[in-house]
Amino acid sequence: MKSISNNIGGTIRDFRLQKGMSQGDIEKRTGLLRCYLSRVENGHTVPSLETLQKIAGALDLQLAQFFADDSVGKDVSTLHLSEEEIKFLTQVQRYSANLSDSDRRLLLAMVRKFASSALT
Repeated sequence: MKSISNNIGGTIRDFRLQKGMSQGDIEKRTGLLRCYLSRVENGHTVPSLETLQKIAGALDLQLAQFFADDSVGKDVSTLHLSEEEIKFLTQVQRYSANLSDSDRRLLLAMVRKFASSALT
């Protein structure tokens, strides 16, 4: 099973390469250092949601596209998150790091239920 750091880093790399962009191109568009981007893509660093939003913007993608699998990607990728929503999700991300596995699964189930009702 892949860790989230390898998964998100690989996803970023895949999108970047699909768009024919270099890490330097992303650096210019975001202000994030190329060495930091390399660490993210290689799974050594997990970026915050705010940083992921910057990277998504540089790639002309929606943030949700980094997380959506093929079965839900089309619906979720059309969501536009406001800056306030991104800040909220960043706080949830920080909080969830201290949760037990069962509490984290409960939180994820609640988020999925909320997200599915928001899509309808």
